[in-house]
Amino acid sequence: MWLRRKLQRVAALIKFQADSTPNAIQKPIVLSLEHNFFQIFDLPEAFELDEKELGARYHKLQSETHPDRFAGEEEEKKLQAVQLNSYLNEAYATLKSPLRRAGYLLQRKNIDPESVSQEDLDMDLLMEQMQLRENLAELPQDESALPKLDAMKAEAKSRIEERESRFSEAFSADQLPQAKKIFHELQFIYKLLDETLQAEEQRLGY
Repeated sequence: MWLRRKLQRVAALIKFQADSTPNAIQKPIVLSLEHNFFQIFDLPEAFELDEKELGARYHKLQSETHPDRFAGEEEEKKLQAVQLNSYLNEAYATLKSPLRRAGYLLQRKNIDPESVSQEDLDMDLLMEQMQLRENLAELPQDESALPKLDAMKAEAKSRIEERESRFSEAFSADQLPQAKKIFHELQFIYKLLDETLQAEEQRLGY
């Protein structure tokens, strides 16, 4: 899986010790594969999080571990800086995205978010998504389609907000099968939203 492959590229334990050089990190930063993405940023392991706080902590850590700060160090330390910075970037990108964050939380519960069974899928939702995609494909190819595209975007965003709230509740209550089902619903709706945004950009000539 993408996350496991990413983690395998990170050393089992990466450690930067403060020293007397100008570019040194001011305090030890220890990163282990036992540290999950939430622990890296010292955030509660939950779907709901403070994105502003996440961003602030990421930028602080990112600046402290950026490979450019270790340009004059030994090759081993420079490699460690690259690995650590890459891991931080992956952690931030995962937690910043609600969909990726939901998948990561499931994975933390030993549930493979990439595995889909019939029990995970709501047939009514699938039929609805097929119909919406047909409606999208049938729209005029000029700017006259923009009002309908706006309405489709608004509807998709509303459904995403509702599903994310339900996912948070189900995950917090340890109702993992339900949380996984909602996660797959979010995948479909996010994909539809992305296709709608692409269709809008095409009409606007972007």
